[in-house]
Amino acid sequence: MEILVIDQIGNEVKLQGPAKKIVSVVPSQTELLFDLGLDDEVIGLTKFCIHPKDKVGSKKNVGGTKNLRLKDIALLEPDLIIANKEENTEADIRWLMDRFPVYVSDIEEVAVALEMIQDVGRLVGKEAVAESMVADISKALDAFVPIVRFSSLYLIWYDPIMAVGSKNYIHDLMTKCGFDNVLGSHNSRYPELNYEEIRKHNPELILLSSEPFPFKSKHQVELQQQFPATEVVLVDGEMFSWYGSRMRQAVGYLTELIVNANNRRGK
Repeated sequence: MEILVIDQIGNEVKLQGPAKKIVSVVPSQTELLFDLGLDDEVIGLTKFCIHPKDKVGSKKNVGGTKNLRLKDIALLEPDLIIANKEENTEADIRWLMDRFPVYVSDIEEVAVALEMIQDVGRLVGKEAVAESMVADISKALDAFVPIVRFSSLYLIWYDPIMAVGSKNYIHDLMTKCGFDNVLGSHNSRYPELNYEEIRKHNPELILLSSEPFPFKSKHQVELQQQFPATEVVLVDGEMFSWYGSRMRQAVGYLTELIVNANNRRGK
């Protein structure tokens, strides 16, 4: 039975049946594939695809998300490749699309991430599992009522300092879960900032992500000294940025962050 899906950059993905040999070059979507029950079907992934830890090690490593070993992928002869517009390079995606069916996601909002889960579910013959997953995530989001909202700055890099701006998944998830992004109206997705600009925005919380830059306690101390009136918090970047099955845990994690910050600040 033919399966036809239009991916999130307008590419037509046509399969003759559910994919049986899948290469994923996006870490969060790799985790999604395994959580859909595709332990055997996933045959290749990137070195950054680290979840689930007990399963990824047996799969072919095809390089980094932005420096894929294209010939290694070709040797696997996949019948489906799962990619992402932001995480992979356009040149790599075009090379792969000339040879194999490629589904490319383009995730700027939570709703679009949920659509991606449904699309992937169709392509791999796991529609029911995908629909159940989407229903669980949607229910958690719909039920979420923040006890308080905090003006927040989410940092993803340290030298130079880079933060989450507008028109991206992290911003949308933050907004839905009680974190008012002080850069939410910025015209850049990931703007560079200096200390003076941060002071002007005067966030109540500065969130230091564990990825892509691995912020540690030494950075937390350094920034806390620079901004004594702001609480600086280390956070799990996967919970904020991994669109896919990780979203099932994200709402609870962000809720706990809000509650804990509220308790500490007595807001």
